[in-house]
Amino acid sequence: MRADEASGASTHSESGGPAAPRRARPVAGLKGAAARTASAALAALEQLAGGLGTSMLALIVLAGLLVSVLTIPLGVGLLLTPLALRSVHALARRERDRLSRWVPEIVAPHAPSTRLRAAWSDPVTYRTLCWLVVHATLGLLLGLLGVLIPLFAVRDSTFPLYWPLAPEDAASTSLGFGVAHTWLDATSVCLLGLGWIVVVLALAPGMARLQAVPGRRLLTAPPGADLSLRIAELTASRAGALDAHATELRRIERSLHDGTQNRMVTVTVLLGAARRMVARDPEGADELLERAQSAAEQALGELRTVSRSILPPVLADRGLEGALSGLAASCGVLCDIDVDAPERCAASVEATAYFVVAEALTNISRHSGAHRAFVTVRGGAGRLRLRIEDDGHGGADEEAGTGLSGIRRRVAAHDGTLTLSSPPGGPTVVEVVLPRGV
Repeated sequence: MRADEASGASTHSESGGPAAPRRARPVAGLKGAAARTASAALAALEQLAGGLGTSMLALIVLAGLLVSVLTIPLGVGLLLTPLALRSVHALARRERDRLSRWVPEIVAPHAPSTRLRAAWSDPVTYRTLCWLVVHATLGLLLGLLGVLIPLFAVRDSTFPLYWPLAPEDAASTSLGFGVAHTWLDATSVCLLGLGWIVVVLALAPGMARLQAVPGRRLLTAPPGADLSLRIAELTASRAGALDAHATELRRIERSLHDGTQNRMVTVTVLLGAARRMVARDPEGADELLERAQSAAEQALGELRTVSRSILPPVLADRGLEGALSGLAASCGVLCDIDVDAPERCAASVEATAYFVVAEALTNISRHSGAHRAFVTVRGGAGRLRLRIEDDGHGGADEEAGTGLSGIRRRVAAHDGTLTLSSPPGGPTVVEVVLPRGV
C-alpha cells in the first residue's frame, strides 16, 4: 500500500466514518488550562486587592493601638485602649467576612472582651493582635505587589502605542530605568510587559494564599471551640429551618382554606342550585352554571398559584436567571436583573434564592416607595450571592412584619447569611449568601 493510501486510511474509523482529528483534544486541553490559569490569576488579584484594603486599615489601627498603649502611663491610654481594641476586633470580623467569600469559611471565635484586664488574658486577643501585625506588614506588601504588578504589565505591554508621545528623556519601563530611542527599544519594553503578565499568572495565586494564611490561622476559633460553636450554629439553623417549615405549612394551609376551599364551596352551592332550577327555570340554571364555571376557574388559578409557591416549575424549565427575569417583569417597580452564576445550584438553594428575591421585590413594591430596584446574583467559590437594592426611603425593619424575618429563616435553614442595610432615607440593601449545595 502506498504511503498516501495508508495516511488516507488512517483518517477513517473502523465504522467507515471520518475520525476526529488527533490534535483536537490537546488543543482543547490547552485552551481549558489557559482559561483556568487566567481565571485563577484574576481571582487571586481580586483577593490581593481586597487584602490591600484591609491591610491599610490594619496599619492605621495598629498605629492607633500603639499610641493608646504608650499613653497608658499618662492616663489617656486607659480611655483609648478599649476603643482601639474594639477597632481591632471589628477589623478582624471584616477580614473573616472577606476571606469567607472563598472556601473554606472561617468560623469566628467567641466574642472577645474589650476591658483591659480581661483582654490581656484572652488568647483570642493575642491571636488577633498577632494577625494585625502580620497583615499590616506582610499583607500590605503582598497587596501592593498584587496591585502594582498588573499595572506594570499593562503599562509596559502597551508602551509602543504611546511611545511617540512620551517625552524624550522619560524612563521607558515601569521600574524607572531605560530610555527608548528606537522602535526596537519600545518593542523590548513590550516584551518586559509580557514578562510581567507571566509573573502575574505564575505568582498571583500563591501570593493570595500567602496573604490569607495569617487570617485563616489566627482569626479562626481554636480547635476546641470550633466544634462547640459549629454545633451551636447548626442547632440554631435547625431551629430556624423547623420554624420556617412550620410557617410555610401555615401559609399553604391558609391559602388553601381561605382561597381554593371557599371557591370550591361556591361551586358546589351553585351547581346544587342550578340542578334544582334546571326544570322550572332553564335560563336561571344556565346563569348559575356560568357562575359555577367562573368560580371553578378561579379556584384552579388559586390552586396553581399555591402549587407554584411550593416549588416554582419555572426554575426547572428556565433556570434561576429565567425565573428571576419573570419576577422582574411582574414587579411593581422597574427592576434590573444581573445574573452571573454559570454553575447550577441545588434545587432547594435555587428555590430559596427565588423566594428571597420574590419576597424582597414584594416588599419594595408595597413599602419602600422606590422607583427602581436592582437584583444582582453571583455564583462562585461554592456560594450563591444575592444583592437586592432599591432607591426607596429606607427604614426597613425586620420586626415590622415586612417578611424580612421569614427571609432570614429561609436563609438560615440553608446555613446561609443575610445582611440588611436600610438607613432612613435609603437605600435599602439586602445581601444574602447561600452555599451552592450539591
